[in-house]
Amino acid sequence: MKHSFLRINTLSAVLLAMTAQVMAQEPTPPYLDDNQPIEVRVEDALSRMTLKEKIAIIHAQSKFSSPGCPRQGIPELWMSDGPHGVRMEFVWDNWDHADWTNDSCTAYPALTCLAATFNPELAFKYGNAIGQEARYREKDVILGPGVNIYRTPLSGRNFEYMGEDPYLSSRMVVPYVKGMQQNGVAACLKHFALNNQEKDRDKINVEVSDRALYEIYLPAFKAGVQEGGVWTVMGSYNKFRGQYCSHNDLLINQILKKDWGFDGVMMTDWGSAHDTDEAARYGLDLEMGSWTNGLTWGLSSAYDDYYLAQPFLKKIESGELPESLLDEKVRRVLRLTFRTSMNRNRPYGCKLTPEH
Repeated sequence: MKHSFLRINTLSAVLLAMTAQVMAQEPTPPYLDDNQPIEVRVEDALSRMTLKEKIAIIHAQSKFSSPGCPRQGIPELWMSDGPHGVRMEFVWDNWDHADWTNDSCTAYPALTCLAATFNPELAFKYGNAIGQEARYREKDVILGPGVNIYRTPLSGRNFEYMGEDPYLSSRMVVPYVKGMQQNGVAACLKHFALNNQEKDRDKINVEVSDRALYEIYLPAFKAGVQEGGVWTVMGSYNKFRGQYCSHNDLLINQILKKDWGFDGVMMTDWGSAHDTDEAARYGLDLEMGSWTNGLTWGLSSAYDDYYLAQPFLKKIESGELPESLLDEKVRRVLRLTFRTSMNRNRPYGCKLTPEH
């Protein structure tokens, strides 16, 4: 009996040694290795994903999350409003409060108040404080700051934008973005672009001269991208020159990504996508919303009906759209993931502190 016990222990030791040797010989996948450059990790992860996994990662799975790629160990992305403090928790699919008891956070003055201080150092502290609270609440993206220009005093969202002057907005948004993102939480510039009134925002077509566009309505977005290094941008509901802004060739492909060099994720406002072909071709990377259109109830499988979900998949499988369009979107979502939810070096965060 004693000899049998020794043989079992010896066999176990041999098996453990063999397992350790095999594990030592197998290299760690680069996308899991923090020492690898992000672009290496992105390409490695992309090469391991199936077509259906790539489709899944570019649209919502719930009101405020996208699914990641569980088979590859790539986690979900969780988002929250807003630019003035991390919003309460909602149920999976609608705007009902989840009735948590631990989701209280600091309520900061609105961004119009921040802009009125003319104080970039305070903007950095403000962004950092919200980033800390977002990190503590395990959020990866905060849906702000807003930098649309006040075109009319009656606009219902003026309070959450950084003023009516493009230079002031440009100087205040950069430190806000840097302060937030040093916590491993992505800021999201919104609403790109020309969301300068709320009335009929989901159907109006904005016409504006090139000079007004570049001198008044775009400078704060440009500063947030090129100087702030923002990781996400949110499209607006309205049209610009006849094309919806969340998939607008001029605004996104030409200006944002080509001219400004934006390497992050271009995402919808909730339900602001309108067409699969345009979303695929004109720069949209991540489609968010609730149910089918962000506004009404629908089927439990409605996320599969998003423009960048099954309709996009079917067009790729039929050859109507090239898979390369999908791959570019996935690259950007993976890049955001490695900067946020898979960033093992980001701080733990804190909330409701005296400093906040």
